[in-house]
Amino acid sequence: MAKSNNTQYLGTGRRKSSIARVILTDGKGKITVNGKSLEEYFGEETLRVIVKQPLTVTGTEGKYDVVAKVIGGGFSGQAGAVRHGIARALNEANKEEFRPVLKSNGLLTRDPRAKERKKYGLKKARKAPQFSKR
Repeated sequence: MAKSNNTQYLGTGRRKSSIARVILTDGKGKITVNGKSLEEYFGEETLRVIVKQPLTVTGTEGKYDVVAKVIGGGFSGQAGAVRHGIARALNEANKEEFRPVLKSNGLLTRDPRAKERKKYGLKKARKAPQFSKR
């Protein structure tokens, strides 16, 4: 039996309230998110472009298979979390070559923006009730 060189690279991505665990293996470029294909899981083309961005930037689109498990948040946050996870896994795969490219495109930086908490006396974080003089 032939011994296969099945190397796995792990990456955890976060965005808003979404967390993605990404496994990168040598393959043909198949991307699976929560057991579904990329096209099936993310309906919008813009979200698919976001997810594929680290692979496109490093020129490794057909070289790795991606398996991602993502929980929490909405589709936009989940796409960002998967992108962050893929970027971290690629960084682990080949630091010297990929790190400068990923870093310059801002893919290794966790986006700190999150929903601001609601304050008392207001309807939302900043939205105040309608003001009336009388």
